[in-house]
Amino acid sequence: MSGTFQESKREQKSLVAPLERWILTWLARRMPVWVNSDHLTVLGFVAFAGAGISYALTSSSPAWLHAVNACLLLNWFGDSLDGTLARYRNQLRPRYGFYVDHVTDTAGSLMLVLGLAVSPYMSAGIAFALLIAFFMLSINTYLATHALGTFQLSFWKFSPTELRLLLAIGNTVLLFRPTVMLGECRYLLYDVGGAIAVVGMVAMFVASAVSNTVRLYRMEPRQGRRV
Repeated sequence: MSGTFQESKREQKSLVAPLERWILTWLARRMPVWVNSDHLTVLGFVAFAGAGISYALTSSSPAWLHAVNACLLLNWFGDSLDGTLARYRNQLRPRYGFYVDHVTDTAGSLMLVLGLAVSPYMSAGIAFALLIAFFMLSINTYLATHALGTFQLSFWKFSPTELRLLLAIGNTVLLFRPTVMLGECRYLLYDVGGAIAVVGMVAMFVASAVSNTVRLYRMEPRQGRRV
């Protein structure tokens, strides 16, 4: 059965993809032999969970935002390097790696957003809308990977790496300006940013779903029975 599995083609066209590939390859070449891709996957998940916990702890002190940024860096290190290291060492386990990587990403994303929801920087409604939009986009990606054989890692030049960078920059801004004026009303900065992100991800979902449907329809046109 293992011999019949064909790994999906990876498609990465984000803004920082060329630089990121160079950095990850450089790191993989220098990784100690006792470190394997499973260690990095666990590190990425623990860091994601740590970011969520740190967001929750910002209720006691904004300084925990620094811990969030540190966790985001560790998450990038573990989550992005695990596959690169496996490919560099020719230790690929396509089905296992794909499943474990993305199931831990799903659980970690849930913990991150739950932390945001109980923090003083984002209202719970916006946080859960953000989570739903993210899961919709993720589900669409996984379905397209199965149906089309291409795993799309980025949408509109944005990948998880760019999202981490935006989040880290936003966390730094929160230390000095947690709210923003729109007209005569003051809103939480992350409520405004979160609402924009929700609209953007829903637009990406719709555009990708329509494009994939058209592509699949052309690949498998309906065959009517002649009478």
